[in-house]
Amino acid sequence: MNTWIYILIAVITFFLMEGVAWFTHKYVMHGFLWNLHEDHHFPNHHKKTSFFEKNDWFFVIFAAPAMLGYILGSLFASTLLLSIAVGITLYGFAYFIFHEVVFHRRVKWLKGWKPTYVRSVILAHSMHHRHHSPADGECFGMLVFPYRYFVAEVNKKRERDKV
Repeated sequence: MNTWIYILIAVITFFLMEGVAWFTHKYVMHGFLWNLHEDHHFPNHHKKTSFFEKNDWFFVIFAAPAMLGYILGSLFASTLLLSIAVGITLYGFAYFIFHEVVFHRRVKWLKGWKPTYVRSVILAHSMHHRHHSPADGECFGMLVFPYRYFVAEVNKKRERDKV
């Protein structure tokens, strides 16, 4: 197959991962695995004995399909599986940057990086963290969010620019 097809497969996988992340966040993290995710919503209520949270196990859980794709793709010389694994990995990297670096500031990079889209992600994720129960919630995705948050940030930017 053409190289561009494999690149397209990786890109499609990247975008499909937002749906997988949304579904998993809403129904697994806020469902039967709330015990792993809860400390993420109450970071100040748990004694921090480590940089890590129980919630960080989800990075391992989400990495497993990518690792399997790399292993099986290499064993069976399947560029298709390798392309899917690359898409999953790229989404994981984007999630890490937006969630751990930009929003939660667990890693101190990109301190002044706040274009309108990034501010919109921060606002939407802030709305998600307002809820402290597994039953309540909104904005379970990370990179895609309700348009109203983008509009709110555009309006805030216009107000700042007026001053």
